[in-house]
Amino acid sequence: MTTNAKLDAYRTDAVSRGIKVLHPVYLDRAENAEVWDTEGKRYIDFVGGIGVLNTGHRHTKVMKAVAAQLERYTHSCFNALPHEPYLSVASELNRRCPVAGEARTMLTNSGAEAMENAIKLARAFTGRTALIAFDGGFHGRTLATLALTAKVAPYKKGLGPLPGPVFHVPYASRDNGVSAKASLAAIERLFKVEVDPADVAAIVIEPVQGEGGFLVADFEFLKALRALCDKHGIVLIADEIQSGFGRSGRFFAIEHSGVKPDVVVMGKSLAGGFPLAALTGRVDVMDALAPGGLGGTYAGNPVACAAAGAVFDVIDSERLLARGAELGALIERHVPRLKAGPHGASIGRVNGVGGMRAFEIVDDGKPAPQKLQALIAAARRLGLLLMAAGEHGNVVRLLPPLTIPFDQLDEGFALIDAALAEVAV
Repeated sequence: MTTNAKLDAYRTDAVSRGIKVLHPVYLDRAENAEVWDTEGKRYIDFVGGIGVLNTGHRHTKVMKAVAAQLERYTHSCFNALPHEPYLSVASELNRRCPVAGEARTMLTNSGAEAMENAIKLARAFTGRTALIAFDGGFHGRTLATLALTAKVAPYKKGLGPLPGPVFHVPYASRDNGVSAKASLAAIERLFKVEVDPADVAAIVIEPVQGEGGFLVADFEFLKALRALCDKHGIVLIADEIQSGFGRSGRFFAIEHSGVKPDVVVMGKSLAGGFPLAALTGRVDVMDALAPGGLGGTYAGNPVACAAAGAVFDVIDSERLLARGAELGALIERHVPRLKAGPHGASIGRVNGVGGMRAFEIVDDGKPAPQKLQALIAAARRLGLLLMAAGEHGNVVRLLPPLTIPFDQLDEGFALIDAALAEVAV
């Protein structure tokens, strides 16, 4: 039998040390919200590929669509020889994305690649270069997206200057105590002290921060950002890479606010585990570059596009938007039960919206990242996979598939309770 320990030793010899692994257990098979490692141990998966598997591992409709596409052709570079699956996905996104007016779409391989192209288009459309992003934001690890990402260690450390100019301001959310007024004041100060708004190409924001700990942007702040961008001719880019496709209880999280961005950047759960991402936006922004200015060899791979078509079907036919809201309601009942239990002092604030939920681990009300790491290890031993987030690394983000059976969600929280008993002091 191949053991997790042997494979982990193999990883150390074969893989760059820059790739950190959270769980040193190696996947053998998976089904919906359950996974089994190479030693045959079963786990409930609250990680979901970091938000990739809203429709679960190996959804029947996704697998069937992929198998059918494999029988026809596996690849065609869309720039050279286009294909209908790309057009079908683009058409669906144009219809579903909450942008004002007529929309256009570009498909990419990853969320970071989609954000890179959103930056290119915003610069081409406005003729400007500067970007504004927010504290706690995560937008990727490529050089341009890393400049937007608001965390030095481990992402930016030792890299020197990154593409810019990029400016960061506080993120307004009821979850972090930063008011819309304070964040808007920070932007106004930026315009007076650091950068002329006439030089700003885009403001980039996550309607719900992922890596930041599932903080929900203040809706009035989002509305004020929309007005600010309109006033100064700035492109408003919504990063929905983690929050999209039903996770928040809406197709896209920004829909909760009623705000329509100029460009929506997405990825992760778009194709049910197959590598596909996209950006959809106003036609005038999306057409700002000349033919040939956008593209990519594997972007919009037909197999991944077939998977995405099935994901749209599953979201609609299985009512995953409503199910995301139902999961959120269940989590809102489970976490207070943990807080009311014998180890409830370790549980802090609950963040998020819909099925995109997280809760803090604390000691005497203060962030306790080491306790969270111990909790993650204890939960894994008991058969539950969790992961951390947040500015201080003390937030448990919950990303089970939206298709998880409710009894498995209950089982997962029972395992969290048992893990808390192991690590409580």
